[in-house]
Amino acid sequence: GELFVGGVGVFAGYLGRDDLTAKALVEIDGQLFYRTGDLVTIDNNGFLHYQGRKDHQIKLHGQRIELGEIERCLLNITSISACVVVKWSDDYLAAYVQSSFHTNEEQLRQHCQSHLPPHMIPSFFVILDKLPLNPNGKIDRKLLPSPHFSSMQLTNSTELLLPTNDIEVSIHHIWCELFKQNQISTDTNIFTIGGHSLLIMQLFHRYKIEFHLETNTLSITDLFQHPTIIHHAQLIQQSINTIHTLNNSPWSSLHLIQARASFAQQRIYLDEQIRFSSNKTNMNNIYVIPLLYRISSMNDHISITRLHHAFQSVITKHQILRTALYVDTNGHIIQHYLDPNIILNDDTKSYDLTIVNLHNDDRRHMNEIITEILNQADLFDLSNGRVIRFHIIRHCHQSQDNISCENDDLLSENDHILISIHHAMFDGASTSVFLRDLSLAYQSDDSQVRSSMDDNSLNYIDYSVYEHAMDMSLSREFWHSQLEGYNIECSLSLPVDRQRSSTDQQRSGLASTAEISFDNKICTSFLSYASTHHLTLFQLGLSIFYVFLFKLTHGQTDLCIGSINANRYRSELVSMIGMFVSTLPYRVELDPHWSFNESVQQVREKCLSNLGHSHYPLQHILDDNRLNQSNVSFLETMFDFISVSKDVEHLCLSDTNLEQISLEQSAEVSKFDFSLRFLYNPLSDNKRLSCSFVCSHDLFESSSVSKIAQRFQYMFEQLFQTQSSKLPV
Repeated sequence: GELFVGGVGVFAGYLGRDDLTAKALVEIDGQLFYRTGDLVTIDNNGFLHYQGRKDHQIKLHGQRIELGEIERCLLNITSISACVVVKWSDDYLAAYVQSSFHTNEEQLRQHCQSHLPPHMIPSFFVILDKLPLNPNGKIDRKLLPSPHFSSMQLTNSTELLLPTNDIEVSIHHIWCELFKQNQISTDTNIFTIGGHSLLIMQLFHRYKIEFHLETNTLSITDLFQHPTIIHHAQLIQQSINTIHTLNNSPWSSLHLIQARASFAQQRIYLDEQIRFSSNKTNMNNIYVIPLLYRISSMNDHISITRLHHAFQSVITKHQILRTALYVDTNGHIIQHYLDPNIILNDDTKSYDLTIVNLHNDDRRHMNEIITEILNQADLFDLSNGRVIRFHIIRHCHQSQDNISCENDDLLSENDHILISIHHAMFDGASTSVFLRDLSLAYQSDDSQVRSSMDDNSLNYIDYSVYEHAMDMSLSREFWHSQLEGYNIECSLSLPVDRQRSSTDQQRSGLASTAEISFDNKICTSFLSYASTHHLTLFQLGLSIFYVFLFKLTHGQTDLCIGSINANRYRSELVSMIGMFVSTLPYRVELDPHWSFNESVQQVREKCLSNLGHSHYPLQHILDDNRLNQSNVSFLETMFDFISVSKDVEHLCLSDTNLEQISLEQSAEVSKFDFSLRFLYNPLSDNKRLSCSFVCSHDLFESSSVSKIAQRFQYMFEQLFQTQSSKLPV
């Protein structure tokens, strides 16, 4: 912030100039302070560090920019003896450099591009033998010549290069329209003719509309790094080729029963073995996805026999639900499909429907039973393909003489169905597919189910094979650049109650949790902000989490956390049951001077750039940095935003409706040290927006997590009660 100086040496004011006095002096608690105009930071030892001048801090296209930072970057070039950067014509940055050596504009631009973010790269570089000085020997900004570009600057070569194909013609037309020019050479660097970050964003959206591109096939970063019409045309052609490849060359069934596990399966399998395998944990199933449904209304009874038959039909149809995972003799994790006729007739009755009769209407008793089921040591057996289990929890009436259920084969209102599936075979997006097929199977006979099965349809094992064969070299470079310079083993300074031993990274899985529900007014304000600023709810929620972490860690600005992506990047994968989710590092370097609006825009750009490389496996990111899953800081802090779909909120079996029931917090498992999960349910009349902190009890007491949640709720409500985009970070 700005440095104020107080004490006996501060003068009383300017004689007869109240306007100057008001600008220079400020009264705080009855004492006068002088506004120095210097921007400083204070470290933990109380030392002040000069950052620049307040009057040299500008705002350009919604971004706050410290001009001194650009000047310091340019002064690192040995041939430059002095420089000054100014805002010109409200739209551009102009850099004036003093150099007695041969220095050209392209060298200066390339240097800035390699050291500064795109929005801080000057549009103009003016090279002078000597910068104008005032009588005090300081640079006189008023005497700096106005930057301008002549017709010669519209080309980087001696001749004007004209468009050579349809794509270049279209791009050339867009550029001429934006820059109000009749002709621009196709090899012209956009930044030499007044281009800036906002214009690149405009071009990005124009290109998507003009050429019918998908967001994740074209990168804004690439447009910055390749700033000519020729290069943009090449990037767009690559995007078009990618779309044609995706759409015109569909993946087909390879008719396999055994192959390498997918990268997502490997990650889940190894994490369960590495981080949660010690005697520290008494939780047997860290990676269980429980689906709990309650019979809410009945026009017809649910037959347990028919329901069991429907479950078996779904398992028959989806090979992934009868898949074994194991390590072969070469150390590879293998997935192996099992014959449905063998496993469904298995004497161990692994796929039988288990009925639990509940003789107590107390909901707490039912929660205890559910927690007990989910923690059964034999719930799953990955090596033998037991990856899904079905339980019915039904209420029985108790009289003085006996305990009875009205009909052994029929379920009644308020009975529950619990479906437990191992995460290595199933993700959140699989739920709607599973429920749809379960509902159809319950209403259909065997012949209809078999007719819906296609031996040539793509299966999850095929996806795994294609995934392993993909060329990911570009994504490898992308993630390397994203994490360059970040200490990936250094954890965030969170207010923990206990420290984990540096030599023992095992987790118990026990959770300390706290839930927050926002009222409809706050929820509406949150949704309105996202809509107005063209944000996804995920992007806005993630931005808020970053700001909160900045405050919670007492000002850490280089923040890298983990988040997940659905990763169903092809149309063939949308309606498939399986584990596709990718875990990715999201790194943002916050500026304490940014407003909330500016922070949100930075996070939005980060999310968009990550999207095109979300298929790159976490294992590769770790291998590239010589790390493993047990010592990576961004895997300790996680963020997720879940929007509830009507497809998973309800299950319909014939004329009987079942509603999804949330599990109690006691059933929560902590896979990470510190995580925030938003839940948005547009179908709910109240409690549409909520969030929960799920933290490792190894590090956090429940009371501490509750206090953290209270702080977060206060900050969140301050943001969306005031609706002020000017709020500082």
